[in-house]
Amino acid sequence: MLIRRKSIEADANSKEGPGASRKRAPAKTLRPRTIKYEPVTLSESDGVRYLHFGTEWVQGAMRLRKPDAIELEYAQQMMAWMLFLTEPQHIVQLGLGTGALTKFSYRQFSDARITAVELNPSVISICYSMFKLPPDDERLAVLEMNAADYVDDAAHHGTVDALQVDLYDATARGPVLETPEFYRACADCLSDNGIMTVNLFGDHPSFARNLKAMRYAFAQVIALPEVHDGNVIAIAFKTARALDFTLLHQRAAEIAAAFKLPAKSWVNGMKADTVR
Repeated sequence: MLIRRKSIEADANSKEGPGASRKRAPAKTLRPRTIKYEPVTLSESDGVRYLHFGTEWVQGAMRLRKPDAIELEYAQQMMAWMLFLTEPQHIVQLGLGTGALTKFSYRQFSDARITAVELNPSVISICYSMFKLPPDDERLAVLEMNAADYVDDAAHHGTVDALQVDLYDATARGPVLETPEFYRACADCLSDNGIMTVNLFGDHPSFARNLKAMRYAFAQVIALPEVHDGNVIAIAFKTARALDFTLLHQRAAEIAAAFKLPAKSWVNGMKADTVR
């Protein structure tokens, strides 16, 4: 996850990322950028603990009194696959952040296996020590490895029902992995009715590039409205679905009642994207 700390607390700044000048040329790379580990740092404000990579850019958040809740709206939207999947058997998170999505999935879907993939060992350590990530067990596995290697592994193909992709480094230049080949491998990992959600920057050259790559790999892609200071969640379906918004609103009401998530806004956002 990548949002600006100051966009939560006060004013935005001029760093590259959401809201940055559109004149900046996109990175001209066909391969994933080399990841440079920055210091993993913490801050706290108004009862919320934030994760950073040595800058003010927020990589995740946890409300101290509700450690298993999903604090940020963008992260809540990453659970939009719940509108379609009621009993997932395998949920995978690429990019651990503070472990918010991993913890929520682990607590709320007791019959599902949960896998989190994170390359930076310091992030994994701090999630255990400062963000109350539970230890691995027969359902939960946190893997220290490159997300590209995970999705490229044929042993994982066809095994994932919900794939949540949130891959950022400290530079805020868009997802670290964004090629058509990467998204094709993500699609390969999904079961026939599987769904992927991805955190993107709407006001950044990487946004159109990622959507194009996803549409190459997936049968159907929908973008929710922008939240925070530029975060846009894309929902990608391995198999195209007919969207019955009456039924989706009914399901959203169930999610809101059972999980305390603002699912009605997800349905409204999907509708807005499909009718424009």
